[in-house]
Amino acid sequence: MPGLTLTGWGKGLPERVVTNDELSRTLDTSDEWIAERTGIRERRVGGSASTLGLAAARAALGVANVEPAGIDAILLATTTPDRLIPATAPLIQEALGAQCPAVDLNAACSGFMYGLWIARGLLATGSKRILLIGAEHLSRWVDWDDRAMAVLFGDGAGAVVLESTDDRGDLLGFDVGSDGSLMHLISCEHGGTIQMDGKETFRRAVRIMVDSAQRALKDASLSIEDVALVVPHQANQRIIQAACDRLGVDIDRAVSVIDRYGNTSSASIPLALVVALDEGRIKPGDVLLLTGFGAGMTWASAVLRWPG
Repeated sequence: MPGLTLTGWGKGLPERVVTNDELSRTLDTSDEWIAERTGIRERRVGGSASTLGLAAARAALGVANVEPAGIDAILLATTTPDRLIPATAPLIQEALGAQCPAVDLNAACSGFMYGLWIARGLLATGSKRILLIGAEHLSRWVDWDDRAMAVLFGDGAGAVVLESTDDRGDLLGFDVGSDGSLMHLISCEHGGTIQMDGKETFRRAVRIMVDSAQRALKDASLSIEDVALVVPHQANQRIIQAACDRLGVDIDRAVSVIDRYGNTSSASIPLALVVALDEGRIKPGDVLLLTGFGAGMTWASAVLRWPG
C-alpha cells in the first residue's frame, strides 16, 4: 500500500494580538491568573477560516513547490466555517485556482488529525497529493464577557501538503476514535457561544491523549523513547504537562505554543508543528508523536518520521 510524506507546511495568523493585560481591562482577571491556570499569555484575533486557511495553504504550497493545479483534494478541518452553507473548503479551492474536490471536516480540536487519517486513505487509493488545512475563527463564537472562556481561544491556521510514496512512507502509526457519550463536556449551539466543563474535560483529556498516543506508538512498533518530539493539541499547558508526565516524556521534548496563540482547536497541532520547524527543533529522521483530543469527544494520534 502506498505511504505518505509531508512536502510542505505553512501557517496563517491574524495581525491583531490580544494580550492577557488587554482582557483584564474588561474582565475580572489578570495576566498572572490566566498564565498560571492555562499557560496562555496572548492570542491572535481576526480573519476567518477561509482567509486564514488560504494564507496557510499558500505558504504550504510554496514550501512544497507545488502549483494549485497539482492538488488532488483539499481537506479543511474547522469547527468555525465562514457560514453553514456552502462549506469553506471550496472557497479556498476557488481562491487558490485549484481544480479538485474540496470538503470541510469537523472533529473539533482533533480535526486536523482526522484529516490526516482521511488523507492517508485517499493517498492509498490513488490520489497523489492532498492539501490538508486546519483553520479556526473561534473568536466569533466566544462570549468575551465570560472570564472562563474568553481567555482560552484564538484564531489561526496551519496547513500541510501530503504526497503519496511507493514505500511505507513517513506515517508509521495511527490511532483515532470518539465517544459521543461525552458530547456535553464541550459544546456550542447554533447562535450560541462555546461552553465547557473545564474540570471534567481536563480529567478526561489527559487520559484520552495518553491512551491514544500509546496505541499509536504500538501501531508503529515504537516506544516513547524513540520519540524525538511530542506535538500535542494546545488546549492548556497543564494538560500538556500532565500528559507528558504520564507518557514519561520530559516537557522539553514537547512543543508548546499555547503561550502565544491560545487554543486554536483544529489549527493548534499544525501551528505547533510549523513553529517547531521554523525554530529548527525538527531534524530529518526525527520521530514525532502528534496527539490531541476535541469535543465529541474525539481523539487522534499519529507517529511520523520526519522526511529528509
